[in-house]
Amino acid sequence: MFYMRLRPRQLILVAVAAMSPFLGVAHAQIDTSKSTVIATSKQMNVPVDGTFRKFTAQIVFDSARPTAGSAQLTIDTASYDLGDPSYNQQVRGKDWFDSAQFPNATFVSNSIAPAGGNQFKVSGKLTIKSKSENVTVPVTVTQQSATQTFDGILPIKRSQFDIGSGEWKDTSVVADEVLIRFHIVEAKK
Repeated sequence: MFYMRLRPRQLILVAVAAMSPFLGVAHAQIDTSKSTVIATSKQMNVPVDGTFRKFTAQIVFDSARPTAGSAQLTIDTASYDLGDPSYNQQVRGKDWFDSAQFPNATFVSNSIAPAGGNQFKVSGKLTIKSKSENVTVPVTVTQQSATQTFDGILPIKRSQFDIGSGEWKDTSVVADEVLIRFHIVEAKK
């Protein structure tokens, strides 16, 4: 009989490796070239879209076992693009994202619940400028050949995250509500 003494850490790694074929949950690689994260605000009641050009997402999702899934999104706040270099520079400043001090905004899920058909409610913590709020995002999961897409819209109040201070704190010029729309495309397997 062969006997090997394993340290506790090695024992955990061996157990996880042995169980991995039975876990049935896939880690999705994201195609960032086809994925988008857009924040829409209203300035003087006119919708204004800004696109986050840099972000990462880690998604673990199996439609047969959605409650075992998880999602994490990290956004580079300095990558917010309003289509004009001077506006982009301003929004990176202290009155808005303060990207030098707070380079990332994050969402980390803590539960995924089925909501009928291909709809799910993903709950978790959204953190922007070190301010965290518990949110629930309605997400539609669509199977397209060998890939899945994850789409949703999350309304937030920018004032809850101290986005827009000084003269920009006035919500009559730039509305308090911001819609964060995302389209996350899983890379082809």
